[in-house]
Amino acid sequence: MSSPKRRIETDVMKLLMSDYEVNLVDDNMQEFYVNFHGPKETPYEGGIWKIHVELPDQYPYKSPSIGFQNKIYHPNIDENSGSVCLDVINQTWSPMFDIFNIFETFLPQLLSYPNAADPLNGEASSLYLKDNNLYIEKVKSYVKRYADPSRFTANGDLISDEDGAEDDKMDQDSESESDLSSSDEEVAGEIII
Repeated sequence: MSSPKRRIETDVMKLLMSDYEVNLVDDNMQEFYVNFHGPKETPYEGGIWKIHVELPDQYPYKSPSIGFQNKIYHPNIDENSGSVCLDVINQTWSPMFDIFNIFETFLPQLLSYPNAADPLNGEASSLYLKDNNLYIEKVKSYVKRYADPSRFTANGDLISDEDGAEDDKMDQDSESESDLSSSDEEVAGEIII
């Protein structure tokens, strides 16, 4: 079996040679950003998210750490931190997987089929279960506000969110007007990344 260092180089090169836009942090193959496009035929279609990836020294025996840098509305993704609740990355990671699987399979499946029973975003989970049309509308508004391709520079960097405070205030105002009561029970998700 190959060494973790060689495996990191092989897997990162595979990602770099793919259609994904990958930006290494200080030429370090263990920390980088990937521009991830929302899957077709989902409410996330048309959006681009900057995903931060860190590979531990024990990779592939230990799972990578991934997080969304721009906001996304999804039951299994923490809106503020960008942490992802996904068993295959957390508890059931295997050396048979690689980072390419995360972007080709795991994240597209997560966005296509949310698991509302194991939420990191209780409000999104509740809305997904109670009113799917309103949930889809809110996802699309987040895509437009936070993941629009125009929010990226020519070299793939995310433009900072100068209007974030105003957008967050608008979100809070709309949440207070929504039909979701604050007494809805929220189940905390487990993050083991």
